[in-house]
Amino acid sequence: MSARMKNRRRMLAVPAALAASALLLTGCVSNEPAEEETESDSMSEEGAAPASDNDAPGEEVVIGFSAPAADHGWMGAITSAAEAEAENYEDVELRVAEGTNDVNVQISQIEGFIADGVDAIVLLPFDGAALTDVAIQAMEAGIPVINVDREFSDPFAARTTVLGDNYGMGVSAGQYICEQLGDQPDAVVAEIQGIASLPLTQDRSQGFEDALGECGLDVDNQVSADFTVQSGESVTASLLQAAPEIDAIWNHDDDQGVGVLQAIENAGRDEFFLVGGAGSANMMREIQSGDSVVQATVIYPSTQAADGIKLARLVAHEASMSDLASSNVPRTVQLYAPVVTTDNVDQYLSSAFES
Repeated sequence: MSARMKNRRRMLAVPAALAASALLLTGCVSNEPAEEETESDSMSEEGAAPASDNDAPGEEVVIGFSAPAADHGWMGAITSAAEAEAENYEDVELRVAEGTNDVNVQISQIEGFIADGVDAIVLLPFDGAALTDVAIQAMEAGIPVINVDREFSDPFAARTTVLGDNYGMGVSAGQYICEQLGDQPDAVVAEIQGIASLPLTQDRSQGFEDALGECGLDVDNQVSADFTVQSGESVTASLLQAAPEIDAIWNHDDDQGVGVLQAIENAGRDEFFLVGGAGSANMMREIQSGDSVVQATVIYPSTQAADGIKLARLVAHEASMSDLASSNVPRTVQLYAPVVTTDNVDQYLSSAFES
């Protein structure tokens, strides 16, 4: 019997309420049911139960993967990381659909995975609401869906959701700027958003505003770009013309940040420092250089789909995460948004994406 069929009844009974987030994905779990332990067996010298092998091969599982087109560095890194993660497991066959920004094409891809009877689906939807119905179809067919980054509009559409922390990105950026400028109540802070209408952008801006408020600062100038180099350059040029003096800028997205830096260079401005967003390798190299306006960047992990592959494998194997006391893979995993500076850039550079 396939892993998908063994999961069928369980998937039909998924509760609607989301469980608590879990942040640790690196611990060990077994692909086999745990043996009953005696009290003496459960205690090690440190007083904790020994961990089992998370990566030990089990029954082969087929995982379908679909994401938007890799039209910028972060999205390209999402797919590359997912493929690399699957390669780590000899019991995983990953079927990757061609990246697309066409909702109807992506729906067709998921319908194809359902028809093929894959064991699990990892899906970063171009539009979470638009892909909700087909994800529910997969769940009702007994195929667990791991939703990545852009949430579905119905909790029944996913077994597990892996999210970045957009509000937390804004908080991290704001707290860093407060650390630098908190003793300057008249400091001028500017913000370069991505697409203003997106909930993720609104969450980032709200977190930023809330964090700045804690040290008595606010956003004095705000412009919106479109997550592209061209838009980053054009809106930043307008910002710099409108604001003759700035102390700090938070740019939501390092891909559009390439254009942001070009506009700054063209304007010959360097009286401020800039905090990036997402965590690209080129921005980290700017930080390393020590002679750039880029002083920090906030990570928005491009490993979310890779984590989705790990979790899809565990769910298909009906395995648990032994770094948690609770049984079963969590319903929601939200990843942290750390700030990268000269102090820790070496820790993050090797896994960063190229804009």
